[in-house]
Amino acid sequence: MNMLVDGEWRTDAYESTNEEGEFERQETSFRDWIEADPDAEFPAEAGRYHLYVSLACPWAHRTLVTRALKGLHDAVSVDVVDPHRRNDGWEFAPGKEGCTPDSIHGSDYLREVYTAADPEFTGRVTVPVLWDRERETVVNNESEEIMRMLDVAFDEYATNDVDLYPEGYREDVDRIIDEIYEPINNGVYRAGFAGSQGAYDEAVADLFDALDRWDEVLADQRYLAGDRLTEADVAMFTTLVRFDAVYHTHFKCNVRRIADYDNLWPYLRELYQLPGVADTVNMAHITEHYYRSHTDLNPSGLVPAGPDVDFTAPHDRDRLPGGPPAALR
Repeated sequence: MNMLVDGEWRTDAYESTNEEGEFERQETSFRDWIEADPDAEFPAEAGRYHLYVSLACPWAHRTLVTRALKGLHDAVSVDVVDPHRRNDGWEFAPGKEGCTPDSIHGSDYLREVYTAADPEFTGRVTVPVLWDRERETVVNNESEEIMRMLDVAFDEYATNDVDLYPEGYREDVDRIIDEIYEPINNGVYRAGFAGSQGAYDEAVADLFDALDRWDEVLADQRYLAGDRLTEADVAMFTTLVRFDAVYHTHFKCNVRRIADYDNLWPYLRELYQLPGVADTVNMAHITEHYYRSHTDLNPSGLVPAGPDVDFTAPHDRDRLPGGPPAALR
């Protein structure tokens, strides 16, 4: 797999599976923190920070959904890379629909943003990336932490009265995000990139055991943490919204579709229909990325014509307690 080594681009430097054929995700590298404190090393300020994302990537998508739900469009700007990731990594393709130029550096490739922060950087070049215009560096490239920062640190600049990490729910939110990460969020990748039958079988069993369990939970409560929309739902959403169109076929996660679940399916539709969320979902970018970028899984690069998933169909979640924040109703 491709990565930077001492600031130089290499196409043979990283193996994504171990000796047992199990997919292993490399740790992210930039882990600084933005705080709602003017004296902090990285204080929250409107217009100072910039997101680099791919609309195809579920990890980057988390940050876009959080930004939309909070109403941070004017506070945190965004650039979007080409969904088709080639041997040179994430690329800027400003003439392509849904893509933008690099408005900060004028770079051709996202790796140039990484080396602008650290000329000797070693590691994978991933999205999302949170850039600090003032200090001219990458603050963070870990999606869960960027999601938390946008939700909590930038509250002063949010135009929507939305709290996705509310007091009284925080312990549960943190626990649920951890619980769904390995079997579901990362589980689809563990299945798709497994290098052995045993690794694949284990990943798929973990995935559908977890989906079955949360489907049962959602029979009696509206959201993953109870009656409040939280960051845990954002983390679940970006995997579920890709599932039937990509993971079910491309990653061989075909035991069931999300559309086959009594509760996960209407839950997914409710989240999609929250104001601002649908605008963050670009299924053309999603399908192009997975089916054209993973040539080891799909050598032809052909993008399937379907399925045509209708996320706008009515849902029945209003029968359960709670609901979206008042600002989103």
